[in-house]
Amino acid sequence: MPMPADDIIALIKSGIPDAEIEMTDLAGDNDHWKAVVTAESFRGKLRVAQHQMVYAALGEKMGGELHALALETRTPD
Repeated sequence: MPMPADDIIALIKSGIPDAEIEMTDLAGDNDHWKAVVTAESFRGKLRVAQHQMVYAALGEKMGGELHALALETRTPD
């Protein structure tokens, strides 16, 4: 079952409260997403650690209900 963008945003924000998230539906099916996550809490962390923070926030949904997520992480300018 596809996962709506609002649910993904809520999960990410629950684990990374300072995150700003932009979602793009890559296939128009609510099942293949790109998320651009910008957070001050990423500052000073390697990209892999930033991605791990997002995946931790998504928990068991990643790979299940949410099976395709292209992820880009940033720090604010």
